[in-house]
Amino acid sequence: MHAIAAIALAVFLIAVGIAHFLIPDHFRALVPQWLGQADPWVAATGAAEIFVGALVLMPWGRSAGGWAAAVLITAYLVSHVDALWHARSDRPGVLERPLGAVARLLVNVLYIGWAAAVALTAP
Repeated sequence: MHAIAAIALAVFLIAVGIAHFLIPDHFRALVPQWLGQADPWVAATGAAEIFVGALVLMPWGRSAGGWAAAVLITAYLVSHVDALWHARSDRPGVLERPLGAVARLLVNVLYIGWAAAVALTAP
């Protein structure tokens, strides 16, 4: 079971990392304006997710990769808290409304738990 959770996390991270390069507009929209130019952030986080996912995929790198994933996803909380701060009920996108922004935040907390569980149960 632990290997399945780790491999699923690795595939998830690699797929999302690749998506940063295939559909960058989606990820640009997640970068808070106060962080400046979004493109370098999107490219750097996409590459980091691919690297960390590859690390989790390898049994020898699973613990370090799990912790790296937890740290990386924790860093994304900045974006989700910013989205919550700017959320308004009259926004067109569901994730731009308060309930959607809270959901984004909670889902990412679950991702952090998933990554930490992979790290803690690694051989």
